[in-house]
Amino acid sequence: ITAEGQVLTSAHLIYMGSQIAEGMAYLEDRNIVHRDLAARNILVGDDLVCKVADFGLARIIKDSVYTASRNTKIPVRWTAPEAAIYQRFSVKSDVWSFGVLLYEMMSRGKMPYEGTDNKEVLDLLSSGFRLPCPTRCPQNIYRIMMDCWAAEPSKRPSFHALHSQLDSIYARIYFKTIEV
Repeated sequence: ITAEGQVLTSAHLIYMGSQIAEGMAYLEDRNIVHRDLAARNILVGDDLVCKVADFGLARIIKDSVYTASRNTKIPVRWTAPEAAIYQRFSVKSDVWSFGVLLYEMMSRGKMPYEGTDNKEVLDLLSSGFRLPCPTRCPQNIYRIMMDCWAAEPSKRPSFHALHSQLDSIYARIYFKTIEV
């Protein structure tokens, strides 16, 4: 529910997700890795305009990977396994985080991997577990989440592809609702 009391539909959330993917595509084009992409770091303004925020962990990457020091604190529930275990951050680890952000949005704010500690989360992911499809989440959106969580980073989509997919899904929903 927004500050104005408006109930957010799946269409609203898809529209917001599309904007976030577009913002991340901008960073991707500039070889910037965010490293802390999560719902808590998205600013939402009037008309549900979304902006990616909190660049405290962001880094410019060379050779497409940033390797953090071992004692760097990271948000494990939102972090790709290769980044959480080996401190190897890339645009593709941000894509993983985007999948978790979509989960947060589509689950209407549920904590990812609720009831587990960080070590248990890493064990679950290593065994192939992925977050389940949230209630009322369209299957095509869950499929996008699963693509973001591909075990092999190179198999994850680009932010440009994610923006395009989400924008297309939103457009189909939007134009279907305004047909005369």
